[in-house]
Amino acid sequence: MGDGDAVRAGVAAGLVALLDGGKGGIGVISTYTALNVLEKLCLVIGLARFFEVPVRMRWLVVAALGVEAWIFAGWAIGMPSLLRGAGVAAFNAGFLAWAGWIAWHRRDALDPRLLSLTALTSVLLALHWASAFLIIDRQPGWFTHGFMLGTLLVLAQYFSLLAAVLLSFQKRLLEAESRALDMAFQDPLTGLSNQRYMCALFENALILATRPHQQVAVIFIDIDNFKPINDRAGHRVGDEVLKATAARLRRATRSTDICARVGGDEFVAICTQLEQEEHVHEIARKLPHALTEVLEVDGKPYQLGVSIGVSLYPQHGTTLAELLECADRAMYRIKGSGKNGYHIHAAGEPRA
Repeated sequence: MGDGDAVRAGVAAGLVALLDGGKGGIGVISTYTALNVLEKLCLVIGLARFFEVPVRMRWLVVAALGVEAWIFAGWAIGMPSLLRGAGVAAFNAGFLAWAGWIAWHRRDALDPRLLSLTALTSVLLALHWASAFLIIDRQPGWFTHGFMLGTLLVLAQYFSLLAAVLLSFQKRLLEAESRALDMAFQDPLTGLSNQRYMCALFENALILATRPHQQVAVIFIDIDNFKPINDRAGHRVGDEVLKATAARLRRATRSTDICARVGGDEFVAICTQLEQEEHVHEIARKLPHALTEVLEVDGKPYQLGVSIGVSLYPQHGTTLAELLECADRAMYRIKGSGKNGYHIHAAGEPRA
């Protein structure tokens, strides 16, 4: 054998020893196995914390360190590969099975299909680790095929888990955006539309009103006797009274109508798709009865009154500002004549 052949043989022997993890140094396989153990530890800890599964983290770390010591001892004393593989396989298979159990039992917390895939691939990986070292011991050529199979399963496991988490974050962002829009367009106390949103919805109401024989009624409602209740019983009771009044207003109007709170004790209802003026009278007559029933807060009764003014589109105006002004004038006509009733605006009426 020439010098070149001797060098090549020596290099090949060194590479074999390095890959096998012989006493000359920690091999690539041993290093990979040690990192793989840490990866399984991080996977289970991450899943447990994300899904709030109660586990003793200290014992998980102790188990992982024990397997790392097993790998180091196997390299140091030249332990047979079958015995070294058994310790690592038991740890990885157990932790992967645990990861699959967490993903399966928490699948409804995220996307059920994706987490079911995570659980399935975790179980398949557990079976792969439990059997691969035995197969490789009998058929060393299986090492490459087993490595590729394990890599594909790991990719499927992590991609399905990552996709489920990202979809969850997307859902949370959309829900947060929806809540922000609600806060921007709803009165925070009563849940009715605020004045800004009422103006936007009025434009849609006008589109419906352009149909033949369709009218829109703007009903301005002022709660009588609210200030004495708020002053004597306190703001908490006053808030409960306003919330109860808003709920009654919703029930007394139709689903197609727009209900808004525009001031401390002032509300507006915009009633759409009215074919006859008599329908306006029916709604306006119903509102005082619905809103003035005795309210109970903390077991104490409170009696309210209402002054209601009504204006009609297009008879009394073509913009919401004009219609609100006319309805406000009509409401003051009721206040000036004893309160607790309604009045429909008539052209030329002065403010009372």
